[in-house]
Amino acid sequence: MTLPLTLIVFVLAMGSHLHSFISPHIQPWIELVLATPVVLWAGKPFIERCWTSYKTRNLNMWSLIGVGVLAAYIYSVVATIFPSVIPMEAKTGHGVAVYFEAACMIVSLSLLGQIMELKARAKTADSLKALLKLQANTAKLVQNDQVVEVDIGMVKQGDILQISSGEQIPLDGVVVEGKTYVDEAMMTGEPVPVKKQVHDTVIGGTVNQQGSIRIQTTAVGANTTLAKMIQTVAEAQRSKAPLQRLADVFAKYFVIVVLLISVLTFAAWMVFGGAQFDLALMCAVAVLIIACPCALGLATPMSVMATTGRAAQKGVLFKDAEAIEALSKVNTLIVDKTGTLTEGKPSLKEIQLLSPNVNQAQAEQWIASIEQYSSHPIAHTLTQLVPAQQLLKVADFEDVTGFGVKGQIGEQTLYIGSQKLLEQLGITLDDTLQSQLNQQRATGNVISFLSNSQEVLAYISIHDAIKVNAQQVIQQLIDDGIEVVMATGDHEQNAQLVAKELGIQQVYGNCTPTEKLDIVKKYQAQGKIVAMAGDGINDAPALAQANVGIAMGNGTDIAKQTAQVTLVKGDIRGAADALHMAKLGVRNMKQNLAFSFVYNGLGVPVAAGIFYPLTGLLLTPMFAAVAMSLSSLSVVLNALRLQKSK
Repeated sequence: MTLPLTLIVFVLAMGSHLHSFISPHIQPWIELVLATPVVLWAGKPFIERCWTSYKTRNLNMWSLIGVGVLAAYIYSVVATIFPSVIPMEAKTGHGVAVYFEAACMIVSLSLLGQIMELKARAKTADSLKALLKLQANTAKLVQNDQVVEVDIGMVKQGDILQISSGEQIPLDGVVVEGKTYVDEAMMTGEPVPVKKQVHDTVIGGTVNQQGSIRIQTTAVGANTTLAKMIQTVAEAQRSKAPLQRLADVFAKYFVIVVLLISVLTFAAWMVFGGAQFDLALMCAVAVLIIACPCALGLATPMSVMATTGRAAQKGVLFKDAEAIEALSKVNTLIVDKTGTLTEGKPSLKEIQLLSPNVNQAQAEQWIASIEQYSSHPIAHTLTQLVPAQQLLKVADFEDVTGFGVKGQIGEQTLYIGSQKLLEQLGITLDDTLQSQLNQQRATGNVISFLSNSQEVLAYISIHDAIKVNAQQVIQQLIDDGIEVVMATGDHEQNAQLVAKELGIQQVYGNCTPTEKLDIVKKYQAQGKIVAMAGDGINDAPALAQANVGIAMGNGTDIAKQTAQVTLVKGDIRGAADALHMAKLGVRNMKQNLAFSFVYNGLGVPVAAGIFYPLTGLLLTPMFAAVAMSLSSLSVVLNALRLQKSK
């Protein structure tokens, strides 16, 4: 109803030829009747927000819109009902000048702006909607060798689910039967289907492309990867960036300045403009409308929503808008090696016995039994050394942060970990063995040790291949001005070998959690803005210390809780994507803010009529409202460009 009534009022006000059909004394009354529902009904939310802003002293764009609408409407009502109180200067040959069309247009265009904003927000949330659509409603539950389709809410952690070829995987789990290829593109941004077999993890919401598999669920409800992604993206899109808080403060004082300019504009026209009351009022109202900080209010929220939405499609989750702005300033990236630069799916080369007190089968059984409780990427490979039914009971399992793991089997406490773990136990290696181990490391193998508290029982040689895209991504980061540093708990020699192949100049091996923390502090002391990418408990202190913590989606919960950015697919490509999207997002925010400032800086003087004596240029409240809406539209369209960024 608002738009038709506004158009009729506009035609009546602008169509001077209608005066031959409608009496100039009747026309204002017709406009009053038509404009009243537009202003007092459709414009009621704006007026209420305006009143609230003044009552709470929290001035914003509604402060200007409300005053502009009420000024034009109340003056026009008084001029219509009590024309005798209006100064002669405000009267024309057709009677008293009224501005109902301005009040109506301001309301209608503000409503249009709100609709455009809502549609734009909906568009930027397309990625969130896509994630919501991935949530399954039902699952095929395996019970007593029978497959029963049940509501997803009935599935419990540990249940076995059947997923046929072409079906969506309903929940997170581990493959316990069969093998297939899974399309994880929506969740991880990885376009190539990933091979899955027994013991491999799968993510709820992804699609089983080939082959029938059975999985054991590892997370249900709000604890699934998909549910956490949706929650993270939604919270990030509602958050404010530091730039937005700065804009809010500016807008508050800007409103006060504009109100003063509006009053001064009216006074100047009355004093220096020949006491032309109608022109004075028109210019004062036009200043209020064109200065409305709608574009300023939309500048950063639209950019934040578009950035977080597009990043989610790439498998990058920003904790909040502040993380986007902080990451855009990063010039140093510290990364772990295993699972980030390497595949994180190591292959076992050999287990070499070093003690006559243990045999091969016994060593393998001990290693597999203890490693079943570890979250380290190497643990998955070692757990498969023996069948699941041969795994032994382990008591007092402990993750010796940064060094390895330990557990008690029977009466014996066993340790699996790095050479630093042996040093903590007071165990030393002879020169012959050191030489042998160095030869293994020179070929890129990672060495771990099985020991008790007195002696080394065996060493484990594992090869973890470098990811195929790692070298290209590292070079891209370096070309973009990012200093890449490797900090890993692996042996120095092995770390240097991987770093050399990837072109990383700064390398730190044999790092404990404290040493990783110190490395972050070292670069920060040099004035660097540091991002730390890690996936384990041992990375948590460094993640918290870094200017921006980046957690791998396949990492531990403590790492993800500590970090401001989470990469669903835990590799260096995700870190590069996160940095790229952050820089694009902040650049977009700055573009929008700059446009808003320039627009208001130029628009206010024009609306005040400064150029009228020289050029005859005068901006009516109606056209000021049009200009205001177009400025908001331009900000929205600029933010939406991020949705198509690569």
